Amino acid sequence: MKKWAVIVVVVGLFGWALYDLLYEPEEKAEKKAGDTVMTAEGPDGQEDATSFEKGEQAPDFTLQTLGGEEVSLSDYRGTPVIINFWATWCPPCRAEMPDMEEMYQKEDDLKILAVNMTETESSRNAVSQFVGEFNLSFPILLDRNTDVSGLYEVGPVPTSVFVDREGKVQSVILGAMNKDLMKQRLEEME
Repeated sequence: MKKWAVIVVVVGLFGWALYDLLYEPEEKAEKKAGDTVMTAEGPDGQEDATSFEKGEQAPDFTLQTLGGEEVSLSDYRGTPVIINFWATWCPPCRAEMPDMEEMYQKEDDLKILAVNMTETESSRNAVSQFVGEFNLSFPILLDRNTDVSGLYEVGPVPTSVFVDREGKVQSVILGAMNKDLMKQRLEEME
């Protein structure tokens, strides 16, 4: 009896996989040839669709910094901005922070808004310790209820959104970035 149950499950999964392979989902089929969908590129080159189209206005938001000051994305209009969604428990976030700090120090015309997904943290003190450990000088914004993360439909962390001088989304990166990738994306925005 158990043998038959396993066979039925395996045949069912095979059928489902075959169906997915042969038939295109309706949403994709309905897209016109000229439609463009911006993709977020992951560390291994894989791409995941985002809700943003290149050139779309980045949603404005206001959050409190670790120091209690209110900061809005619109405060930085006229300057390229990297909005980086991160958490202290995330190893790739830890890996990219030194390069982000170095870029922030070297590039006078760059702003980084590091949006901490505070609701996922063990404590606010963990965020302070993380900032101290990496000696971060760019604004650390606290997304206490993950409202902004939800607005930007952040899935994996880190996720970085590159916003140009006009406040428009130019690219989205899933996973840790290094200096070379940051420089490349900034140059593409010029």
